[in-house]
Amino acid sequence: MKIAKRRHVRRPDDEATLTEHLGELRYRIIRCLLAVALGMLAVLLRYEDLLRFLTEPYRGLCRERPDFGCDGTLYGLGPLDGLAARMRISVYGGLILALPVVMWQVWRFVAPALHRNEKKYAVGFVGSSLALFTLGGYLAYWTLDKALEFLISWSGADVEQSYQITKYVSLVFMMVLAFGIGFLFPVLLVFLQLVDVIKPRQLVAQWRWAIMSIFLVAAVITPSGDPVSLFALSLPMCLLYVVSIGIGYFIVWRRRRRDRASA
Repeated sequence: MKIAKRRHVRRPDDEATLTEHLGELRYRIIRCLLAVALGMLAVLLRYEDLLRFLTEPYRGLCRERPDFGCDGTLYGLGPLDGLAARMRISVYGGLILALPVVMWQVWRFVAPALHRNEKKYAVGFVGSSLALFTLGGYLAYWTLDKALEFLISWSGADVEQSYQITKYVSLVFMMVLAFGIGFLFPVLLVFLQLVDVIKPRQLVAQWRWAIMSIFLVAAVITPSGDPVSLFALSLPMCLLYVVSIGIGYFIVWRRRRRDRASA
C-alpha cells in the first residue's frame, strides 16, 4: 500500500488547508516531545552528577559564609520529595537538552510562510537562539550564589537556613529558564524586522519605553525577586536590544543594496 507523503508548503504564495496546517503542527510537536523524552532519559542516567552541579552554588556559599549557619544540605520534608526532585530535574533538564530540536522544529514550522531569501537565515536563527539561551542560563547559574546571599542576608540573623530539595531545584531551573528566555528577546526583534513587521527606526524611537518594559518584565519573570538577579537579567537585555537594532539597520542596508543591484 502506498503511503501519501506529508505535504510541505514551499512558498508564501502556496495555499494549505487548516487540516494540513494542523497536521504539520502535530508532526512538529511529536518530534519535540520525543526529543524531550530522550533528554529526560539522559538526565536520569546522570542524576547524581547533575544534582551536585546544581547545589554547588549553595554549598559554596555556605562554605564562604559560615555565619549563615548552613552546611549546604538539602532536606526532603516528605516521603515523595526525593522522587519529586528527581522527576523535576529530569523534566527541566530534558527541556533544556531538547532545545536545539525544539528551536529547529519551530523554524521549520514558520519557514514556509517566509520568502526564499528569508529562509537562508535558518541556521543563524537557531544557532543564535541556542547561544543566547546558553549564555542566559550560565549567567543565571553564575549569579545564583549572589542572589542566595542577598536573600539569606535579608531573612534576619535569627533565621536558620534549611532548604527543601524540591523548592531549591525548582528555583534553580526557573532562574535558568527565565534568563534563557529573556536572552531570546533580541532574536524575536530581529525576526520581526526581518519580516518587516517593525522597523529599526521604530525601535530607536521607543527606546525609553523599551527599557522600562525590559526592567518590568525582568522583575516579573525573575523567580527569586532579588535585585541582583533583576539587574543581571535586565542590563544584558538592554544591551541586546541595542544590538538587535544594529542588526535591523544592517538588514535594511542589505535590502537597499540588493534592490539597487537588481534595478
